[in-house]
Amino acid sequence: MDDSISELCQEYAEFVEKRDWDRFHTPQNLAMAISIESNELLEEFLWFNNPASEEVQKDDDLVDAVSDELADVVIYALGMANQLDIDLAQAVEEKMAENEERFDEETAEEISADLDEWQ
Repeated sequence: MDDSISELCQEYAEFVEKRDWDRFHTPQNLAMAISIESNELLEEFLWFNNPASEEVQKDDDLVDAVSDELADVVIYALGMANQLDIDLAQAVEEKMAENEERFDEETAEEISADLDEWQ
């Protein structure tokens, strides 16, 4: 499946509409759902000692669980975008451009040095 963000938004809107859930998908409820699902994603790593990506990738069960929770976060983000009429692809592109300016190479090096020192 290689759907664009706008196609996924539309697909999710249809899913919600068919179930008459639109009335429950308020911005507050969706924000709470995003928070809850992101915490469920975080829970998958509870009691691990900050494993590297390569180590996580070796654990098929963990990758499957992370995939499910990450999908839940994205699905509710699609719902929020639908409810507030946000072009999510555009918002992501704009935010990435903002981050590009905010975290220029020099700033990124300074942040990395600080993080290395704290570890």
